[in-house]
Amino acid sequence: MTENVIIIGGGPAGLAAAIYNARADLKPFVLAGSPPGGQLTLTSEVENYPGFEAIMGPELIDRMRKHALKFGTRIVDKNVLKVDFSKRPFKVYTTDETYEAKSVIITTGAKALWLGLESETRLRGKGISACATCDGFFFRNKVVGVVGGGDTAMEEASTLTKFASKVIVIHRRNEFRASKIMQDRVLNNPKIEVIWNTAVEEVLGESRVEGVRLKNSDGKTSELKLDGLFIAIGHKPDTEVFKDQIELDKKGYIVVKQSMTSVPGVFAGGDCVDHIYKQAATAVGMGVAAALDTERWLEVNS
Repeated sequence: MTENVIIIGGGPAGLAAAIYNARADLKPFVLAGSPPGGQLTLTSEVENYPGFEAIMGPELIDRMRKHALKFGTRIVDKNVLKVDFSKRPFKVYTTDETYEAKSVIITTGAKALWLGLESETRLRGKGISACATCDGFFFRNKVVGVVGGGDTAMEEASTLTKFASKVIVIHRRNEFRASKIMQDRVLNNPKIEVIWNTAVEEVLGESRVEGVRLKNSDGKTSELKLDGLFIAIGHKPDTEVFKDQIELDKKGYIVVKQSMTSVPGVFAGGDCVDHIYKQAATAVGMGVAAALDTERWLEVNS
């Protein structure tokens, strides 16, 4: 059986695309991944998604998923191991099955890069975050740390000054790699302090972040009291499986024109394309755009 459209990825972009394609009677088939749901499933409370004053990330995904299923979407929680976009029908391979489709929408998202500490994993969502836009509001009049030295870290630190009483940037080198304008913004902000040549060795606290243990380039350790810690060392798009099939930029993000990739009939949306905003709401919008573009393309190319 050749599907009209296979959607690869079960996060906000993929589920939004599925809702639109299902309502257009395209009977979309979603390979949602395992575990499904994307970064929202790792998020605790979401307060900036329109229509919900507060909702837990996993519940928001669950509602989107039920919405897609209601209109006839088929969803399988399998990971895609390989694709063949060299000719139509396109082929999508999982561990135990090969699927064929007239069109494909890629919504595999991206992952925040983490320090790899056990304490960081344990306290994620309990004072540790990778998104100041999402979680900064929870740290009003608190002291928070930001780990990193690139544009992402500078952006996070600047955003956090709108909420926190003090922001401490912790960087393992003696200079930032961020663009000069972003560096100047941070270095000239009176609410921001920078600790140079220092790495986070451990996050302190049992049920919530209480501070960090630091180690400087001389090997000396110290403890710093904090109410929250933002990890801002970048994101990695989940696009490895598409490397030789479609055009990617040097960081691995999918290159699109509107929502179409370099292969006609293969579309993409969400955080695997978007390296700027990285929000659930923007991912949904991009998923909708990809679904509409796919529907129009299939009308001509079925």
